[in-house]
Amino acid sequence: MPDSARAAVPAGLHITEEVGEALRRRLPVVALESTIISHGLPRPQGLQVARELEALVREGGAVPATVAVLDGVAHVGLDAARLERIATQDGIRKLGFRDLPPALALGADGATTVSGTAFLAAAAGIRVFATGGLGGVHRGWTKVQDESADLDLLSRTRITVVCAGVKSILDVPATLQRLETLNISVAGYRTAEFPGFYLRSSGERVDWTLTTPQQVAAAMRAQDALGAPPAALVVANPVPEEQQLDPALHDRVLADALAAAERDRISGQAVTPYLLAGLVRDTEGASLEANLAAVRGNVRLAAEIAVAWSGPVAAPV
Repeated sequence: MPDSARAAVPAGLHITEEVGEALRRRLPVVALESTIISHGLPRPQGLQVARELEALVREGGAVPATVAVLDGVAHVGLDAARLERIATQDGIRKLGFRDLPPALALGADGATTVSGTAFLAAAAGIRVFATGGLGGVHRGWTKVQDESADLDLLSRTRITVVCAGVKSILDVPATLQRLETLNISVAGYRTAEFPGFYLRSSGERVDWTLTTPQQVAAAMRAQDALGAPPAALVVANPVPEEQQLDPALHDRVLADALAAAERDRISGQAVTPYLLAGLVRDTEGASLEANLAAVRGNVRLAAEIAVAWSGPVAAPV
């Protein structure tokens, strides 16, 4: 891990002793977002999955750092009690990057989204972050100009995000165009096609393919060596084929959900949860299982990348 990857930790950030010690010793650490366990899953499944994801990071040889805000304090790494609290407590808010200042000022409790997690993890000195799918450009952008804050934040944050692409309810081609415009590097992991979140492929291609964790780590080192403005590296890791949602079912249910959203005049921030809830309901939970399969795969890969990043520089693979 290059010295250039290290940064002063903000005074207002609480880092667990385990995560802090790992960072000081330059051991592998993987950041995990908390919205999937607080808002994305029913209770008590959220807590079970939270524990499972942290265990997967440990099995991969890295230290997990689940990120959240509790009592107005930003936490990078949660002990068992705080992890249970973020997964089970009522009134937990969803916090993107822009929500962090008021949340801290008002002593709020919140689970961090991709933008909130990426910012806090990078501020702590963590370079690898695993999530499910990124936010992106919403369908009908020309009318409502609705774009996730994830993209802008990642254009200004040096972190490697392992994801299963962007949520398939979004405008995937437009999102890839925005990633290009924002100079966010995107590489498929062992694939030349951009993943479709629930599906192995969105039908869109990627310009670069990386095939080993060592290659990803080499790309991360190249980012630092170039001395360019900070931006993320997106590693797009497809869900295993046997665990993806049936493509025909996906397309039919998504079309029905989009039509229902227009009929019910759903707009703004309400669109995403409305569509995702419709997918879970009308696939009888199959979309949720595909989501979890993708997250598990991303967490495993992120641990491997963190190990490669923290270890000695290997010869080109």
